[in-house]
Amino acid sequence: MIVAERKPLEQVEAMIDGFERILVVGCGTCVAVCMAGGEKEVELFAAELRMKGKLDGKQRTIDEITITRQCDMEYLEQLAKYVDDYDAIVSTACGAGVQFLAERYDEKLVLPALNTRFIGVAEGAGVWSQRCMACSDCVLDQTGGICPMTICAKNLLNGPCGGTDHGKCEVDGEKDCAWTLIYRKLEKIGRLDTMRKIQPPKDYSLMTTPGKYTHEAFKETQAEDEE
Repeated sequence: MIVAERKPLEQVEAMIDGFERILVVGCGTCVAVCMAGGEKEVELFAAELRMKGKLDGKQRTIDEITITRQCDMEYLEQLAKYVDDYDAIVSTACGAGVQFLAERYDEKLVLPALNTRFIGVAEGAGVWSQRCMACSDCVLDQTGGICPMTICAKNLLNGPCGGTDHGKCEVDGEKDCAWTLIYRKLEKIGRLDTMRKIQPPKDYSLMTTPGKYTHEAFKETQAEDEE
């Protein structure tokens, strides 16, 4: 899932300064799970903006709505009957959702209320950790399901480095060395021989941005549309 956190209220306040009618748009998927931009968070956030506006003597209207997700045009269409009534839109989606919302309603100013952190997992209540760099060239089959590009501070594909100390990373002594974790996992599942293989350098041409992916089932249809 995509993990994000809300920007400080003062920062968002500075963004919307001068606008009288503002629509806060929530996203009910990833950012709802990490309690940053779902329906409950949007209601609270909009209330905070209203209260701050009143305290500052500002005359403005702030409404809120949450859609299923902002990275899908189907759900963005639900906002069509609302956006014309507002001077600006504040999105509590990840960076991708903010951009897609701004693209769909390109006549409106769309502002980000969140900082997108990473692709990660829930370790426990209220705790998320990064697990994937979206490098487009996955090697998890060789590393026991532990990503060296993400977990290793140096992104080493062949490790460990000479700085590992009793299983800890020399960059951050509080963190486990990724390659120690990989070794232990491969040992547990009887695949230590995998570590003898030298991983080739990453093909960074696969990571060019912006990336685009079309499912095989839709490539023929896309080609026909382009013709």
